[in-house]
Amino acid sequence: MFETPAEELERLFQAQHRASRAQPDVPLALRRERLLRLRTLIDDHAPVLAAAVQADFGMRSRQLTEVADLFLLRAQLASTLRQLARWSRPQKVRTPLYLQPARAWVQRQPLGVIGVISPWNYPVQLALGPAIGALAAGNRVLLKPSELTPHTSAKLADLVAQFFAPEEFCVVQGGAAVAEQLSRLPLDHLVFTGSTSVGRKVALAAADKLTPTTLELGGKSPAILDADCDLADAALKIAHGKLLNAGQTCIAPDYLFVPKGSEAAFAGAFRAAVVRLFPRFEGNPDYAAIITPRHLARLRELLQDAREQGAEVQQIEPAAATHGAPAQSLGDGIARQMPPALVFGVHDQMRLMQEEIFGPLLPVIGYETLDEVVGYINARPRPLSLYWFGNRTAVRDEVLTRTVSGGVTVNDTLLHIAHESLPFGGVGDSGWGAYHGEAGFLRFSHAKAVLVQSRWGAGALLYPPYGRRFERVMALLRKLL
Repeated sequence: MFETPAEELERLFQAQHRASRAQPDVPLALRRERLLRLRTLIDDHAPVLAAAVQADFGMRSRQLTEVADLFLLRAQLASTLRQLARWSRPQKVRTPLYLQPARAWVQRQPLGVIGVISPWNYPVQLALGPAIGALAAGNRVLLKPSELTPHTSAKLADLVAQFFAPEEFCVVQGGAAVAEQLSRLPLDHLVFTGSTSVGRKVALAAADKLTPTTLELGGKSPAILDADCDLADAALKIAHGKLLNAGQTCIAPDYLFVPKGSEAAFAGAFRAAVVRLFPRFEGNPDYAAIITPRHLARLRELLQDAREQGAEVQQIEPAAATHGAPAQSLGDGIARQMPPALVFGVHDQMRLMQEEIFGPLLPVIGYETLDEVVGYINARPRPLSLYWFGNRTAVRDEVLTRTVSGGVTVNDTLLHIAHESLPFGGVGDSGWGAYHGEAGFLRFSHAKAVLVQSRWGAGALLYPPYGRRFERVMALLRKLL
């Protein structure tokens, strides 16, 4: 794996820093032109990027990368280009009576240099997604993609260098040492997407330079089935949300609440949904491989730990594998395609219920009352996402009111991240700050307060020396408040 030398990373940062200070306000036309360049990069090189992702996973179809990485970026770019002029305008604000006839507005300006440390699970979307908001706001971008996807990282570095000058947008490569060096630079903002444990280290490193951060972390995102939900429909949507990218999704349902007595019915509906989505697992490029042998070993350890502590594991074997289409070997990932499993009888001492799973394993918990569910969720770190399935509006609203999570999708999974106008981000242990749409534009902008005093301004009435006139003016102002 290529690693950017420390002195080269420092040189690239200094070039971007100088450029950002030489041009503190970037014209709207240039911002749009940079976004159009990024769109051309994606449109013209989508097959090459999908092939790089496949090479890194060993088994992940082009279509999966298209829907989970490239399409979301295209939608985000289209929405940003449509609304960028409105977002960029100075925002007039009402001036209070005691300051009139002064005028005031908020001027949105670029922060400067935005660092992005992106993960391996969606290596194109989560690398370029923050860059869209940063470039739209007029910033420079210094991107460090994951070392676990070296083919994708190298291809991103090559393509970005073709479309952007290094002082606009550049990619550095390497492992933890490069990420740490990037985190310690005096950036104007740093975006990190990854685990909560590594996020803490990034935040500590950035704090030394007072670098503000956006942390997109993870955690254990619950899904809840209400008693009146359509079980078959819910099972299909949960299976899709859980097994997309073999569960290697930060907002995947991590565990599921079902009404007590419905466990067996859900297991049957879930099994049928999985077979519908993936008639076979082995050699099926639509069913992604676990990214590395180390990650696969960890998932197997989670299952074994649950079994040893009394859990019932229902592994969903590829029943149709022998009479479906022949297995297609797209790479060495075929050995890392882990069949899904439902896990019943779980408790808090199991690693499965302590760690973010990030794989195709779904613990199922039976419940009797909504209070049990809400109490369980609220007793734990706040999740990145929450999913509720049902038809009773009052119950839905109670769940929304009584729980706090980064985002929610009702009667489906994952889709709140696909809505370009919804902010995406965590809360508490699942992260802080949000991007996507206008939320991202604002995250990467400085809101500069501007007040223009009128020649008729009466501020001098409050200047010293203080006396009877001052007291009369203050008494009048207090009445006007």
